[in-house]
Amino acid sequence: MPDLEVTDGWTIPAGELAERFSRSSGPGGQGVNTTDSRVELSYDVTRAPARLRARLMDRLAGRLVDGVLTVAASEHRAQLDNRREARERLAEVLRRAAAPPPRKRKPTRPTRGSQERRLADKKRRGETKRGRQGNFD
Repeated sequence: MPDLEVTDGWTIPAGELAERFSRSSGPGGQGVNTTDSRVELSYDVTRAPARLRARLMDRLAGRLVDGVLTVAASEHRAQLDNRREARERLAEVLRRAAAPPPRKRKPTRPTRGSQERRLADKKRRGETKRGRQGNFD
């Protein structure tokens, strides 16, 4: 298979990807019992570019086993379709993990009108509750 393009500036050479095939469950009839159509695609994240490595290791910590990220695909009957699916999944996982963090929100203060409305609502709610206390004399 060709190299895996994750982002515009990051392509993983095919030699750094490890594929493993096994029998899968799901569609395929009797062929399921004889065909190794399930695909496990693995990538060693420690070989990622230095500028992304720390972010990937941090964000994918729960999915890594000894620094290796593995995705599996077994939805399709054909091994080739599952290979394509696994490559797409791996690229998507890496793309999301490598994305820069969102910008910090600039803190703002509540407007005077929103503060007054909030206090008026609280006062109205308190009056409602006070009316339920049952001080009937």
